[in-house]
Amino acid sequence: MKLATLRDGTRDGELVVVDRRGQRLCRANGVARSLQLALDDWEQVRPKLQALSDGLELGRIAGELIDPAQLLPPLPRAYEWVDGSAYLNHILLVRKARGAEPPATLRTDPLVYQGGSGVLLAPRAPLVLARPDMGLDFEAEVAVVLGDTPQGTAAADAESFVRLIMLVNDVTYRNLVPAELEKGFGFFCSKPATAFSPFAVTPDELAGAWRKGRVHLRLSTYLNGTLVGDPEAGDAMHFSFFDLIAHITQTRAFTAGTILGSGTVSNEDAARGVSCLAERRVREQLESGQPRTPFLRVGDQVRIEMLAADGVNIFGSIEQEVTGP
Repeated sequence: MKLATLRDGTRDGELVVVDRRGQRLCRANGVARSLQLALDDWEQVRPKLQALSDGLELGRIAGELIDPAQLLPPLPRAYEWVDGSAYLNHILLVRKARGAEPPATLRTDPLVYQGGSGVLLAPRAPLVLARPDMGLDFEAEVAVVLGDTPQGTAAADAESFVRLIMLVNDVTYRNLVPAELEKGFGFFCSKPATAFSPFAVTPDELAGAWRKGRVHLRLSTYLNGTLVGDPEAGDAMHFSFFDLIAHITQTRAFTAGTILGSGTVSNEDAARGVSCLAERRVREQLESGQPRTPFLRVGDQVRIEMLAADGVNIFGSIEQEVTGP
């Protein structure tokens, strides 16, 4: 099942069900007004949404053509946005770029940070470059949306709390990161609002590509129409989403609608390219002594998407253009 949120002038938008190819929608306001309300009562609501999805797919419901410009992020605001860093290659590269050593617990204890969740960006929202010297960068990721998840959830029990999967552009101002981390209090101004894919899908929509808390497909990122990376999102994910859930619930519970990110998808194989410019820059520095690729500039366009084996654009595309303040 594939869900989206339609712009309707309200803060949380209108929940809609989308056909598999992402071309038509069916309004779901008779079932739940918003995605958050659906998540709050998921066990009761999901079968009704599934019936709409089946009707749309089988042609019993005509539906409406989708206008991508009218789609908000699936959750325009969320109770929590927690982002992990499950791809060790990314951690090693970006820390090397700023001259920082990886933590001693790199392989045993996931890194996570808590981002701003009150304002989340639509898949076609502009990327605002507040100042050119801030070093604006994209970061292509996968994320899950959780149901009510109790404290002390074990990784072996975590799958039942994963409601939906979507894609992320976890935007970063790279040049603000070092000074913020030196304070010992984490990211803040270096992490502006995050963008999400137009569609959120239930795990069964991925069929065999969703295995053991990982999405085993390639995540493609394009800059100004040119492919910059299509790393495999599954095998290289050191900590699965189930591991991340176990980690974050050690000391507290999480409410339905919490978003949990994978961190930037990254492969050791340089032929798979990159999911952020910071990785490309550090590879250039290692090869030639200095980075050559600039960070994002006004007018640059970023597209992030993930295709199924049959070519279906599962989550729709995040398509953003960099603008000035």
